[in-house]
Amino acid sequence: MPHFTRVGDVPRKRHTIFRQPDGSLYWEELVGEDGFVGDTSLLYHRNPPAALTAIEPVQGPDETLVPNNPMMPLHLALHELSIKGDAVLDRVLLLGNDDVLISYAVATVDSTLYKNSVGDELVFVESGRGTFESTFGRLEIAEGDYVVVPTSTIHRWTVAEGVELRLLIVAAAGHIDPPARYLSTRGQFLEGTPYCELDVRRPTELVEGEGGDVGVVVRTRAGLTRHVHRHHPFDVVGWHGGMYPWSFNIDDFEPITGRLHQPPPMHQILEAPGFVMCNFVPRLLDYHPEAVPIPPFHSNVDSDEVLFYARGAANTRRGTGVGVGSVTVHPAGFIHGPHPGNVERALGKERADEYQVMVDTHRPLLVGAAARQCTDAGYPFTWATLDGGAGA
Repeated sequence: MPHFTRVGDVPRKRHTIFRQPDGSLYWEELVGEDGFVGDTSLLYHRNPPAALTAIEPVQGPDETLVPNNPMMPLHLALHELSIKGDAVLDRVLLLGNDDVLISYAVATVDSTLYKNSVGDELVFVESGRGTFESTFGRLEIAEGDYVVVPTSTIHRWTVAEGVELRLLIVAAAGHIDPPARYLSTRGQFLEGTPYCELDVRRPTELVEGEGGDVGVVVRTRAGLTRHVHRHHPFDVVGWHGGMYPWSFNIDDFEPITGRLHQPPPMHQILEAPGFVMCNFVPRLLDYHPEAVPIPPFHSNVDSDEVLFYARGAANTRRGTGVGVGSVTVHPAGFIHGPHPGNVERALGKERADEYQVMVDTHRPLLVGAAARQCTDAGYPFTWATLDGGAGA
C-alpha cells in the first residue's frame, strides 16, 4: 500500500544516528520493492537482523503439480481434506503455475515463523480467528479477512483458543496490489471504487519476540530453508514507510450493481503479475424488468477461473454438491455457466446471498496432490446429468 505509516519509535530523519537507551545504535533495515524504486519501509531493530547461527534444509509438503490433462472442470471439496496443524508447514498445495500457488490450511496451533522471498501472499480467512504477527506488528484477524503479506515479511499466524483457522493462501511470484484503475497517480483510492483507505487495516501495535536461536522458514524458488536467527526477529522498536502488511474484510467490499449483468472485472479486488482476484458478495441483483440475474454461459479464452465458496448459497451450482468449502476450477477452453434449472429459479430474485473468492489466472493451472484427493469425479458431467427439475 503506497500510504505512509509510522509505528513506534523512529528517528527524526532516515539514515541518521538513532541510539538505544544503552548508547548503542539501533540496526536499520531497509525493505523495498523493485530495486528500491518502488514502495519501501525502514525498520529499526535492537539487534542485527542478519545474525544467523544455523542454516538448515526443510522437508516441506508435497508440492508436485501435474497438468489438468485430459482438460476438465474440477470441483474440490476442501472440507474433506484431513489436514490440521501449522498454517505454514501443514498447508497443502491445490493449484499453481509459474505465477501463482493456491494452497489451503487448517491451523490448530500457532505457526512457525515464515517468510516468502519469492513474492507477496494474499491470505483469506474462511473461518476462525487469531492474529497475524510480523516484524511490522500485529493484526487481529477473523472470518472474512484478507491479509496481504509483502515479500520477505517475517510473520506467523496465531490461533485463538478452541478454534480452527481455515485459510486460503494465494502466493504470487510478484507483488499484489489494488487494481491500477482504482488509484490516482499518487496512489489514493478514487471515488467510485468498491473499497478504500477507510476499509484498510494496518499494523499499529508492535510485537515483542522472546528468546534466541529462533528458526524462520524461508520460501525460495528452490524450496524451503530454515534460517536460525541469533536474536528474535520481532525486536523492532519502530518503522515507517509504505510497504507493510495490510488487511480488509470481504464485508467491506461495496459491490457495483446495474440493471443488467455486471462482468467479473466489476468485482475485482486485487491484481498481480499473471492473475487477478475478484470477490462476489451479497448484493442487489440486476433490476431491469426483464433481466436474467445470473451469469450467462461464458468461455474466458485467456484464463483459468478458480472460485472458492466461502459462505452463502452457490445459486448457479445448485444441485451439484458445490457449497461452503468448495473450489471450482473452470479452465480456459471449457464453456461454463449455470446448471440446469438455476436460470429459471433466478428469475425475479432481487438479492444474491453469496461470498465467493475468485482467482483468474492468465496461464493454465496445474493440479496438486491435495486437489486430486478431494476432486468430485462426477462434477464435469453435471450439466448433462442434472434434469433441471425442482429437486435438482
